[in-house]
Amino acid sequence: MIREIITYPNKLLRTKSKDVERFDSELHTLLDDMYETMIASNGVGLAAIQIAIPLNILIINPINEDDIQNKDDLIEAINPKITHKDGEQVYQEGCLSVPGFYEDITRAKHIIVEYYNRFGEKQTIECEDFLAVAWQHEMEHLEGHVFIENLSFTKRQKFEKEWKNKIKSKK
Repeated sequence: MIREIITYPNKLLRTKSKDVERFDSELHTLLDDMYETMIASNGVGLAAIQIAIPLNILIINPINEDDIQNKDDLIEAINPKITHKDGEQVYQEGCLSVPGFYEDITRAKHIIVEYYNRFGEKQTIECEDFLAVAWQHEMEHLEGHVFIENLSFTKRQKFEKEWKNKIKSKK
């Protein structure tokens, strides 16, 4: 089922998510819904809080070398924790909760993440480049942050002004 993605400045996006305690059919349904919602919105990642569920759940489905988003590459991460990060890279990011806005963000180039899959089995992934960016972006959501908070003061002021005008023009 496709769910509604909440958008900035919805206060729920500032909620710090809680750990998942039960790995059950309800969790599986939520993960399936998150996948359908993300694909329907042409996204490559989605955190549960973006559909108003404050749980430490995120999914990432990167696009492969052939420009295909293959469901076999889908990562479903429950209660993820970054255990290592190093290096630095700048990547142009966008967000389903801030539609139509893209900006260069500096993040770690190489990370290691520990998480659980939908069956409660512990996993570890080591990644860099775009996948590392996607992980860090989605994990920020779990902490109650949105990527625009990484902008410089001047860029943030410009964004806020443009965003308010965009919202006003939609009403």
